[in-house]
Amino acid sequence: MAKNKVKTHSGAKKRFQKTASGKLKYQKINKRHRLTQKDTKRKRIARTAGIADTTNATALKKLLPYL
Repeated sequence: MAKNKVKTHSGAKKRFQKTASGKLKYQKINKRHRLTQKDTKRKRIARTAGIADTTNATALKKLLPYL
């Protein structure tokens, strides 16, 4: 019998990418608008990519079966 296809979660596929080691990378928040009043340190930290925690990684990988 054929294996059923699983749909990818459309919100998660826009927000996460898989790295070469299999971890999930995402862009940090607070870097879209009203940047003049935010502290430079806060904007600099938001530039770097975040790595999803291992406790959440298994749930995220279920949302992204083909990533």
